[in-house]
Amino acid sequence: MYITSPTLISLDAGLLQVSGPVVVADGMGGAAMYELVRVGHDNLIGEIIRLEGDSATIQVYEETAGLMVNDPVLRTRKPLSVELGPGILGNIFDGIQRPLKTIAIKSGDVYIPRGVSVPALDKDVLWEFQPTKLGVGDVITGGDLYATVFENTLMQHHVALPPGSMGKISYIAPAGQYNLQDTVLELEFQGIKKKFTMLQTWPVRSPRPVASKLAADTPLLTGQRVLDALFPSVLGGTCAIPGAFGCGKTVISQALSKYSNSEAVVYVGCGERGNEMAEVLMDFPQLTMTLPDGREESVMKRTTLVANTSNMPVAAREASIYTGITIAEYFRDMGYNVSMMADSTSRWAEALREISGRLAEMPADSGYPAYLAARLASFYERAGKVKCLGSPDRNGSVTIVGAVSPPGGDFSDPVTSATLSIVQVFWGLDKKLAQRKHFPSVNWLISYSKYSKALESFYEKFDPDFIDIRTKAREVLQREDDLNEIVQLVGKDALAESDKITLETAKLLREDYLAQNAFTPYDKFCPFYKSVWMMRNIIHFNTLANQAVERAAGTDGHKITYSVIKHRLGDLFYRLVSQKFEDPAEGEEALVGKFKKLYDDLTTGFRNLEDEAR
Repeated sequence: MYITSPTLISLDAGLLQVSGPVVVADGMGGAAMYELVRVGHDNLIGEIIRLEGDSATIQVYEETAGLMVNDPVLRTRKPLSVELGPGILGNIFDGIQRPLKTIAIKSGDVYIPRGVSVPALDKDVLWEFQPTKLGVGDVITGGDLYATVFENTLMQHHVALPPGSMGKISYIAPAGQYNLQDTVLELEFQGIKKKFTMLQTWPVRSPRPVASKLAADTPLLTGQRVLDALFPSVLGGTCAIPGAFGCGKTVISQALSKYSNSEAVVYVGCGERGNEMAEVLMDFPQLTMTLPDGREESVMKRTTLVANTSNMPVAAREASIYTGITIAEYFRDMGYNVSMMADSTSRWAEALREISGRLAEMPADSGYPAYLAARLASFYERAGKVKCLGSPDRNGSVTIVGAVSPPGGDFSDPVTSATLSIVQVFWGLDKKLAQRKHFPSVNWLISYSKYSKALESFYEKFDPDFIDIRTKAREVLQREDDLNEIVQLVGKDALAESDKITLETAKLLREDYLAQNAFTPYDKFCPFYKSVWMMRNIIHFNTLANQAVERAAGTDGHKITYSVIKHRLGDLFYRLVSQKFEDPAEGEEALVGKFKKLYDDLTTGFRNLEDEAR
C-alpha cells in the first residue's frame, strides 16, 4: 500500500497517549472512521478505529517504540486501500501491501524499516496493452472490460473500468506498451472528462460489488483424496481447517495452492512462522503445473503472497486478511476462480483480542471481543460464486480456506466454534492421526461437507455410481469405529466373518486411500478419476467378499472365511494396496485401463473362489 504526499495535514493534531500498537491523538476534528493517517516523525502508517469528540484512537501498523506525546499526526482523507493492476501475481507483500522484495533491495536490510513508503506495484514496468473492440463514442460502465494485458504465460490480465465509473469513451490508447502511470482511457460524463490508467485502488474493508451471487456447482479439486472424495468443497465455498500444532494445516494449505483447480491463488500467512512463508517462497517458483496443451508453467505465476509473520506488528495481521481478500476479489471480477488461503485466522483473532484489550472494551469468551463472530462472518461472506459486473458476461468465484489453530487442539475454542457456525466445509485435523504419521490427518469421523447436495449433478455426469460408493465407504469407516470397541473387549477372532471383512476394508481405506504422501511423484497429487476408481475397487472388494461369505454359508460345500479370502486372493489384495502407486503422469487412459482390469480380476477371482467352495 503506497501513500503519496497526504492531501491534508492537521497541524494541531498530536499524540495524547501511546499503548503498544494503539495510540490516541487529539485535534482530529473532521476525521472519518477507518481513515488512513501517518503517525509521528517517521510517518508510521495507522488507521483510525474510534472517534470520540476531537480525539481519535488509531491502530498503528508498525512498531510504535519511540513515539512521544505531541508527535504530529497527518491525515490522508482516504481509507486503507490496496493498489490493483498488472504486477500483483508472483509478488510478495506484507499485511498492508508493501512489496517486501523491493523494500529488501532498497533498504539492504532483513527487516522492514519504520515508515518506509514504497509503491505496491512498480510504476515503470511496461505492459503489453491490447484494447478490446470498444472505441471512441462507445458508452461503458463500471466493471466493463476494455483491454487485456499480457501479465505472464499463465494469466491474461483483464483491465476493467473501476466500479462506480461510467461515461462515453473520448480516448482509448492503441495497442502498445504502457506503464501504470500512462493514461489508457478517457471518459466523458455530463461534460466532465476523467482519465484512467491500468491501476485502480480499492478500500480493503469494502467488498467489491457484483451483479449477483450464484449457487456454486463445480467442485474445488485439491488433489487430496480425503478432501475430494469424502468432504468436497466447491469453487466459491468456505472451508475451515482446525488442528493443533504439528497436524499439517500448512501442508494442506500449500497443497491447495499448488494443485487445486483454481486459476489464481492468494496465500495469506497471517501471524504464522516466518520459515513457513520462506518455504513457500523457495518451493513455489520451482513447482510447475501442466497446462491442457502440455506446457509446464511455474505455480508462482498464478500466486500472490501476503506475508504477515509472527514477528511483524500485531495490528497489521488484521489488515493482511482484508488485503488478501480484496486482491482475490479483483481477480474474481476478471472472471477467474480464485482460492484464498488464510493461515491462520486464529492469529488474526488474537490480534483483534489485543487491540480490543488496548481499547478497554468488554471482553467476551476467552478474552476475545464480543464482535469476533461478526468480524469472521463479514470476512467469510466475501467468498462465493458471482456474476461479475459489466460486460462481457462472466462468472468468477472466491474460495476461502481458513486454517484455525485452537490452543491445544481444543475445538470448543471461541474462534473455532465461531468459524464452524459460518463455514460449509469442516476438515478437522486429528493430533493422534498426525502422531501415527497419517497425513493428511483429516479425521473422517468428525469432518463434514454441506456441499454434497450441490455437487450431485456434477457427480452424476462424472460417474453415476460415485455417490453410492462414497456412502458405502463412509459406512465402512463408521462401522470400523464401532467394532474397535468390541475388538478391544473380545479380540478380532471372535468377530463374525462379515465384520472381519469390514475391518480389512476400512484398513485399506485408511492406510492406502485416505493417507497420502505429499513427497512422492505418484501421490503428491491425485486426479479425481484416480480417486473414484481406487474407491470403487476397494468397495467392490468389500461387496464381493461379503457376498462370497453369505453364499457359501448357505451351501453344503466348504465355508469361505476371511482368512480363506486373504490366503487365496493375496495377489489381488496386494494390487488393491498398490493402486496408490499408479503415477498420473502415465495419463488418464492408461490408469483407467489398469483400474478396470483390477475391477474385472476381482470379479473373476471371487467367482472362481465360490465355484471351488461348491
